[in-house]
Amino acid sequence: MVQLGELLMILDLHRQGLSVTAIARRTGRDPKTVRKYIERGLELPAYGPRQVGRPNKIAPFVDYLRERVSAFPDLSGGAIRVMP
Repeated sequence: MVQLGELLMILDLHRQGLSVTAIARRTGRDPKTVRKYIERGLELPAYGPRQVGRPNKIAPFVDYLRERVSAFPDLSGGAIRVMP
């Protein structure tokens, strides 16, 4: 993610006539990234909300597992078998 100061520097170097490759070398960014920000201009990137994570594999079985653990509190996690 490019900060506002770095974005202004990229645009200023571009206005001075430097090539995308030269700007990329000076800023330490990939030339594709530099090109993208030059095309966008002063518009900062808008990031949407991230996904909370991967889907939980045991979610369909949570009720069953809670029922089993409450019925048999001495069971370990390895001893619980899902019956068809």
